[in-house]
Amino acid sequence: MSHVSLRTFFSLTFLIFIILLTAVLTISVGSKSSEEMEEEIGNSLSNVSYQMADKLDFFMWSRYNELKLLSELNTIKDEGNLDDKRVLLNELQKNISSFSWVGITNKEGEVIVATNNMLVGNSIKERPVYLEAMKKPFVGDVHEAVLLAKLMPSPNGEPVEFVDISFPIRNHKGEFSGVLASHLSWDWSKEIHRSIIEPYKAHLKSAKRVEVFIIRSEDNRILLGPDDMIGTALPTSLTNDNSISDQNWNIRKWPDGRDYVTSYSYSDGYLNYPGLNWKIIVREPIDTAFASVEKLKSYTLTVGMIAAILFAVIGWFIAGRVANPLKEIAIAANQLKRGERTEIPYFTRIRDLNDLSLSLREMVDTIMETKSELGRMKKLALKDSLTGLPNRVALYSFIDKKLENDANDENYFFLFMDLDGFKDINDTYGHQAGDDLLVKVADRLKASVKKGDFVARLGGDEFILIIRCETNSRIDEGIKLGESIISSINSPISLGDGVEVVIRCSIGGAIWPECGIEPDEVIDLADQALYQSKDKGKNQVTFYQA
Repeated sequence: MSHVSLRTFFSLTFLIFIILLTAVLTISVGSKSSEEMEEEIGNSLSNVSYQMADKLDFFMWSRYNELKLLSELNTIKDEGNLDDKRVLLNELQKNISSFSWVGITNKEGEVIVATNNMLVGNSIKERPVYLEAMKKPFVGDVHEAVLLAKLMPSPNGEPVEFVDISFPIRNHKGEFSGVLASHLSWDWSKEIHRSIIEPYKAHLKSAKRVEVFIIRSEDNRILLGPDDMIGTALPTSLTNDNSISDQNWNIRKWPDGRDYVTSYSYSDGYLNYPGLNWKIIVREPIDTAFASVEKLKSYTLTVGMIAAILFAVIGWFIAGRVANPLKEIAIAANQLKRGERTEIPYFTRIRDLNDLSLSLREMVDTIMETKSELGRMKKLALKDSLTGLPNRVALYSFIDKKLENDANDENYFFLFMDLDGFKDINDTYGHQAGDDLLVKVADRLKASVKKGDFVARLGGDEFILIIRCETNSRIDEGIKLGESIISSINSPISLGDGVEVVIRCSIGGAIWPECGIEPDEVIDLADQALYQSKDKGKNQVTFYQA
């Protein structure tokens, strides 16, 4: 039986030891960070589905209340004044193009006035848009056009689809006199989809294959999604999973046999708008979603393997005098494996052993630096990619760490802000100008707060600020603070190429914990106060007061 030399034995032993040490450090240091990073990526997709659901509900809430307001006008209630009614309906359609058709019926269901005189003289008494609205407001789900199919053909030959909103009309005696009915073009949903997904994809290379689905709850039919899937139904097992209520995202196998990171949200109404219970699903192939995680794991492993080969060579030259130092190194490795804080020991008496111990320490530092890189990427997942401000995930992290743990004896202002007329800036100067405007607004907000305060972008043109109260006259202090922010935002903003705009903003405020112990409750109250500012004329601050 042949025997290997001591040098060979120690070199092979050393090689195996370094490989094991690398594996232990890679698993113990990198595994948890990778899981946290995957969680942040999943939460990022969840944020997209939440924004989509929120914008869908907000759009429908706006149209719902526009028609509600119109149905209560005396011009609409009076049985005469057909010309005045026609002017109102045409003006509504002119200013809000998503209204494909708006009409008024008499109590028998005959259309007596309508935009562009379409269907005037026709009866819609058998249609849900009339029948369901005889007693209460009606919101109808997406459906293909019936009576208007020939009058409003689609330019691409595809079926025209509408969402219905209608209100009963009652005369001054409270008697039913007809229905104010409308058809909203389903194309508006695609514009909302583009407004969310395109900026997301533009700032994340890994997000190029992200896809958004709007699903009808009653039959799981895809209302919006990839062209080849629209109109088909998803399996119930994919949409009615109990885990949806417990976790906003998970990894699911889709009918095409591939695994996707899949996030869920519900469009369940907003304020007085009841909602249509659409399911919003966002998916991304797992291989692209977690590509950065796998890349970092591979890098860590490569560094470890290179170090293993290097130290095997070193072991060959110091084989005769490394037994005891190796034992000490093995003890240190076991301590690291158990999660104990320790360092690879120095060996200064022998030059070769001293070099070895220093190299091992450098290897540990390299792996620790890799962990720091994972931590840096985790922080990026907490940032809004456009403005650099913290995002919604960072908001709740701040609340958990700062408010609920450290500030029980302090009062904080929750200021909910959005821009007035931001859509007009986008429509007039383009989405790039809108993005530039958001960046400059974010810079002004950051300049308006002190160290220790917090400002975040929630999505679109919505921002939230959390600022510590400094006086006992909290409402007065909060109003002055809000007015100072409004004044800052109202200053002219240059968008380049000689374009200068003035943007207004509305702010709603609430005080934590004075208005509520739960931060979510205080945020909702600040949101309500925001809409009071809108109702009172915009570009002002309103505080919630119990």
